[in-house]
Amino acid sequence: MNADSETPGKPIVVETRNLTKVYGGRSHDGEKVYALSAVNLIVRASEFVAIVGPSGSGKTTLLNILGALDRPTSGDVYINGARLAGIRNLDRFRNQTVGFVFQMHNLIPTLTAQENVEVPMHETLWNARARAKRATELLALVGLDKRKHFLPSLMSGGERQRVAIARALANRPTLMLADEPTGNLDSYNTAEIMRVLREVNRTHGTTIICVTHNHEVASATDRIITFRDGRIQSDVSVKSAFDRDLVDFKNSLLGRAIVEGRALPDDLRELAPVLKRVLDRV
Repeated sequence: MNADSETPGKPIVVETRNLTKVYGGRSHDGEKVYALSAVNLIVRASEFVAIVGPSGSGKTTLLNILGALDRPTSGDVYINGARLAGIRNLDRFRNQTVGFVFQMHNLIPTLTAQENVEVPMHETLWNARARAKRATELLALVGLDKRKHFLPSLMSGGERQRVAIARALANRPTLMLADEPTGNLDSYNTAEIMRVLREVNRTHGTTIICVTHNHEVASATDRIITFRDGRIQSDVSVKSAFDRDLVDFKNSLLGRAIVEGRALPDDLRELAPVLKRVLDRV
């Protein structure tokens, strides 16, 4: 089931129609290499979506096309109702509408945290005082207001990535695209980055699409879309994914033993009544 059906009514922020990307090379059997093949996708306002799948499944290609960093071979992309192929000044559109967070933070090493956050705002009509105020507010949002005068070299990897998130929010984008934002971080900083992204999603209403290989990162979002061979393999809400896991557990040998009230190991005997009540709801 398409998880979009569970969030009707909200404005559509991202829509793709038969989105296809074919690269110039050919596979060993002579067929064209399809990075994306007729992908139809809808993402609505304030959704927090994870894109998962094996390497080469089309995840990053999709993100690059959504962010107007790459063009599809065929098909269309609409952002806030605007057809990307019909936009003349894509640079201005990206700066005003889309925020990017990459695996490598891409901060300018000679600028402070505050100055890095201000960089996208130089393309606006904001004066220096307004830019500084906005940057300070965003750094406070990601918990780095006391680090605003630090250079990137004096900050940890997690702190640098949080600066990158603040920079992505500089011009109040309706859409944030994050490509493996926790890929180079340990478990503690991964959890911190996801907390920050969730806070951004909750307080600003920013729609976030996050490509990740990390199952825990994906589980922290609202919706998980799995790609394989350039196509959407599954599209479920996290609640549905959890329910699916419960069904799998219920059908396992241990799950059936719990439901049927059969003898269990001593260490599970006390938990059995609670587990049975949960499984009986599935």
